[in-house]
Amino acid sequence: MSDVRVVLSGISFSWPDDTPVFTELSATFPGGRTGLVAPNGAGKSTLLKLIARQLTPSAGSVTADGVLGYLPQDLPLTADRTVAEVLGIDAILAAIEAVEGGDAAEEHFTTIGTDWDIEDRTSAQLDRLGLGDIALDRLLGTLSGGQVVSLGLAAQLLRMPDILLLDEPTNNLDDPARRKLYSVLDDWSGCLLVVSHDRALLDRMDRIAELDAGEIRFHGGNFTEYEQAVQAEREVAEKHIRTAEAEVKREKREMQQARERAARRASNAQRNLSSAGLPKIFAGTMKRNAQESAGKADGTHAARVSAAKAKLDQAERALRDDRKINLELPKTAVPAGRTLFDGKQLRVRELFGDGVDLSIRGPERIALTGPNGVGKSTVLRLMHGKLTPDSGEISRADGRIAYLSQRLDLLDPDRTVAENLAVAAPEMVPADRMNLLARFLFRGPRAHLPVGVLSGGERLRATLACVLFAEPAPQLLLLDEPTNNLDLISAGQLESALNAYRGAFVVVSHDSRFLAEIGVDRWLTLADGRLWETGGTGSVLET
Repeated sequence: MSDVRVVLSGISFSWPDDTPVFTELSATFPGGRTGLVAPNGAGKSTLLKLIARQLTPSAGSVTADGVLGYLPQDLPLTADRTVAEVLGIDAILAAIEAVEGGDAAEEHFTTIGTDWDIEDRTSAQLDRLGLGDIALDRLLGTLSGGQVVSLGLAAQLLRMPDILLLDEPTNNLDDPARRKLYSVLDDWSGCLLVVSHDRALLDRMDRIAELDAGEIRFHGGNFTEYEQAVQAEREVAEKHIRTAEAEVKREKREMQQARERAARRASNAQRNLSSAGLPKIFAGTMKRNAQESAGKADGTHAARVSAAKAKLDQAERALRDDRKINLELPKTAVPAGRTLFDGKQLRVRELFGDGVDLSIRGPERIALTGPNGVGKSTVLRLMHGKLTPDSGEISRADGRIAYLSQRLDLLDPDRTVAENLAVAAPEMVPADRMNLLARFLFRGPRAHLPVGVLSGGERLRATLACVLFAEPAPQLLLLDEPTNNLDLISAGQLESALNAYRGAFVVVSHDSRFLAEIGVDRWLTLADGRLWETGGTGSVLET
């Protein structure tokens, strides 16, 4: 029996505005672990949704053998649902409880089926993912973003699928939770297809599938081996570009030299004809012949220049585009001594013990770290004003504070990127807005796409454009796991934007490489109800 599990046969798919995503795409995903990589916006998440039958291709077919489990980037979960409801076991648990209470109705046994041990299996699965201490009747709204992601994966694993599709499964997970997820996937024996920017996870794959320009190419080995292959391709492409550039210059030089020689010959011939005293008709014929000969030679050289330019164009297309963002943000500057935020003895529910203190002055670059569930996102919401503390005192400077949540829900999903920017910066000249969006890589029709259809990386770029160039510009920027859903190119673009930003920021992130790249100069750790300095400037803050 073949180990083939997922087959795409000539599938096509377009957005409602007829923007094509895939055109006659074919690929076969065998059993084992496959990491799917591509720039944001290439269609990775869309492809998983097509395989999961959440979207329907306009042409072609998708074949997936066996039970399928799918974990999307954004879980469609509401805060008032219980853990049991999210896991899909609430009805079974209720039926078991009814039977154990003496109710022998047939529908209870039908609901239970063979799942009499569901509570034990669920407990074991939650424990494997670091959620063993979470009660089944706990509300989702009391969990952290990382706990919700782990819970969503547990729900899929309880279905015992043959095929597992995971879209950015390490989003919001702290290091211990990531290690538990790695362990679970190391033991996975079915067909696994993962979309991720997590290098450690991608290095556990058997192969890498690269989605580029609507086609899929497979590379044997893990992500590190794939990167080495890509770098080798890049070096070859750069060599071809240098060779093609040299050929264009040589052909242009030879064409110019040929033109100069032809001009000299024509001038000499004209003088010789004049001194020879030949009849005008004969002299005219010789002149026309010379001009035709020179024209043919010029045409030959022009064709060679055109061919050389075509080779250069082909070589440049073969070079992978890293699409840099270059910005200047002078309006975000903050004086060194200005206090932007000051909080004393802040308490929210049971999270912060006797209260935490936090003060931000000048253009500080602060990393807020700590395990999932300790209240890092809550601290950001307190700073922004989205949440009022149960007790404590807060003072904020008059400057604008911008908050980018994990869900990137700041923009109106029904408005286009350009329309959202017009709302954020109404005084900006329309032409300047379009030029600005082009700098954020929204060129031409991309600027007029609804935000709701953008990929995670595209949505982040659109949000950054609207936040950083808003009127007035923000002096304090709060970012909650901003590298979630980003490919490596998009993460680099975010780094460029933050390095151009001249105000203060507080960023919650588990991505140590990202934090190193954005010049964090102050480190805070939140754990066990305490907030303290773990590096950079400032004295230890304890409660």
